[in-house]
Amino acid sequence: MENSSADKKRVVIVGGGAAGSILARSIQFLAHVVLIDEKEYFEITWGMLRAMVEPPFAERMVINHSDYLSNVDIVASAATNITNGKVFTADGRSFAYDYLVIATGHKDSFPKTKAERLSYFESEFEKIKSADSILIVGGGPTGVELAGEIAVDFPEKKVTLVHRGSRLLEFVSSKASKKALDWLISKRVEVLLDQSVNLDGITDGVYKTSKGETIKADCHFLCIGKPVASSWLTETVLKDSVDTHGRLMVDEHFRVKGHLNVFAVGDITDTKEMKQGYIAEKHVHVTVKNLKVLLDGGNESKMVKYKGTFQAALVSLGRKEGVAEFPFITISGCIPGKIKSGDLFVGKTRKLLGLKP
Repeated sequence: MENSSADKKRVVIVGGGAAGSILARSIQFLAHVVLIDEKEYFEITWGMLRAMVEPPFAERMVINHSDYLSNVDIVASAATNITNGKVFTADGRSFAYDYLVIATGHKDSFPKTKAERLSYFESEFEKIKSADSILIVGGGPTGVELAGEIAVDFPEKKVTLVHRGSRLLEFVSSKASKKALDWLISKRVEVLLDQSVNLDGITDGVYKTSKGETIKADCHFLCIGKPVASSWLTETVLKDSVDTHGRLMVDEHFRVKGHLNVFAVGDITDTKEMKQGYIAEKHVHVTVKNLKVLLDGGNESKMVKYKGTFQAALVSLGRKEGVAEFPFITISGCIPGKIKSGDLFVGKTRKLLGLKP
């Protein structure tokens, strides 16, 4: 017989990205679950660049939390403090917990409602559509994939990508970087490496690089890495568990070091691996199992350990091609495109949330 709601343990999850959202859905009937997120929706962020060139795509990837969490208290506010046993939010409320999960990922700026977010993608599409020339600053996966989306959907536009590193996609091998570079050049994207752009000194649509080059562009997109969303933790009970890179130190069970009832999952953890959505899902699988043990009153010796996971990098290049790096092989073209570029894993992620693809 199920425990009544009053008897259930209280689990508070901070962060409604991939890790926090999937975790909340996985345990919503096992505990009294509270999800604290600044926005009212979960966004499948690896689809956002497609939505910038095809706004209707956003309808499937921006999902109100209430659409897939039928038994979770959803708090659309920012967490501001944590004590032993309580989380405090910007709207003046506090939430008691028996177990706490931090899943705040990287810091980004999102509007609060789904309608506002869909409107954002419409405005970004209009910005691209109305421009003859576009500057992209940053040659990581976001900058490369955005350049690919624009180059394929708007081949008539002049696209320039500036990256301060010596090669694109520095998180993968030089071989994978070269394949991405060659593909962009084949689509007439101008790529400038070892340079940065002064975005404060734009005059009449003319941008200047650190090497003195000038670039004419009707608009620009800044695609640089985002910091980990952990600065607020430095004033909380978890302050001594944040490492020098702003990540939460976790053990093999994903418990935050020094706190037996606090877990962390996803990009905010200090696990030595790539920070990607599918890896965050692996974190969630382990954490859900361990929370189930604890919620059932089981012995901690039954908790499972995270042993790492198979690591691969997939970068989409437009709608049908991509670059993939696996442990022993790097490939480009249509095969990686078939794996990722068509739907960008949006249908797969929706199914994880119990929704139609």
